[in-house]
Formats: sequence, structure tokens, C-alpha cells
Amino acid sequence: MVCMVSRKNIAIIPARGGSKRLPKKNIIDFFDKPMIAWTIEAAVQANIFDRIIVSTDNEEIASVSKAFGAEVPFLRNEFEDDYSPVSMATIAALKQSMNYFKEEYENVVQLMANCPLRNSNDIVSAYEFYITSGLDFQISCFKFGWMNPWWAVKLDDNLMPERIFNEAYHKRSQDLSDLYCPTGAIWIAKCNELLKENTFYGKNHSFYPLSWISAVDIDDMKDFEMAKAAYIIRSNQK
Repeated sequence: MVCMVSRKNIAIIPARGGSKRLPKKNIIDFFDKPMIAWTIEAAVQANIFDRIIVSTDNEEIASVSKAFGAEVPFLRNEFEDDYSPVSMATIAALKQSMNYFKEEYENVVQLMANCPLRNSNDIVSAYEFYITSGLDFQISCFKFGWMNPWWAVKLDDNLMPERIFNEAYHKRSQDLSDLYCPTGAIWIAKCNELLKENTFYGKNHSFYPLSWISAVDIDDMKDFEMAKAAYIIRSNQK
């Protein structure tokens, strides 16, 4: 019988190598560092993790990740395609880590490598809220600002609009409730519940708001340019 060592927190950073919309997205240069380095350094500086694991199928990403302080004890052996939910890669990495290190973990924190503006303070604040709440799952989000989704429409082939929220067109903007959008910046779960439900959107999940700058999630070149602008805005606020 294998004796499992109990650990508190593990951070898992999914970083697939085959990005098509933004080639080499996870290690592209972002203000003089590979993009993934920003997430690794934030996790290290948070000082709440027993292990920081990068889950990747790519040797170059693995090498870069190790150089900036993450562990890459194994390469991803499943869910490296374009279609699998990223949470499945995190769950697989959690299982691999448990088997590889002979350890059990209480909480897992998924930190997406394409959210470079989420910092250590964001991670610590989100984690403290999660612990205080006593819930099993917590998903980061941000509040919609000037892009008011209450006024969203779908356009048909003739560019004719169909309102999504028809009732909102009869209200003033200040009378409409705030709406929030998930971001991949900081997702947290109790490990046993995540392994049981196979999703962070479990029965007992909540949302945790971040600033829109911390929440920036990069998938393509337009997102990348917006992230750079957001970085400059934040730098000028200091």
C-alpha cells in the first residue's frame, strides 16, 4: 500500500503548445518575458502553493516554465487537442501529480497562462475569499463595463438585429443590473469535489470578480494588443 503525503494547495497552469490563433501564445514575448512567466511568477509570489505545476505537451514550454520556477515533472499525455475543455487537462494533471509525487491535495488552483495581468495579490485575495466562503468551487469573473451586454443583438444574413434581452431596451442603463463574464485567470476547487464532478462549474460554485485588467484573457492577436494596452494603463496608474 502506497502512503500518500497530504498537501494543502497545488497550482496547475495549463499551457498547450498547439495554439493556432496566436502561434506559440503561451511563450510569446510579453514585455520582455515569455507570457507564461507572468503567471508562474505570480503563483510563486502568492506563497500559498505547495507545488506549481505546468501542464504542457510541448518541450519548449516545459523548458521555459522550469526556468521561471515551475515544476514540469511530466508532459501532458491527454487532452492536448483543440476541443477538450481546459478543466479536463487540469484534472488530468492533478491525477498525474498525485500519482507522481504520491501526494494528496486539498485545493487546486487553475491559473491560465494566457492571463498575464492577474498578479499575486489577485491570487491571494481570490484564495482568501474562497476559504472564507466555504464553497467547493470558485470561478474568476469581471464586470462588463461600457460594452453593455443588456443591449446585445444577433444579426442575420441581412444584418437585421434580434434583441437578446428585449426587456432591457425599455430601461435606462443605470437601472439595469450589473452583469459578469467568466475569465480563466483564477479557478479554485476542492480536489475531491473536482475529481468527482469533472468540472469547476460544480453544484456548489461561486464567482469572484477581478478588475477587468487582471481578467484580460488572451486568445488571439486582438486580445494580445488589448492586454498590452491594459498593461500600460496599469503601469501609468502606479
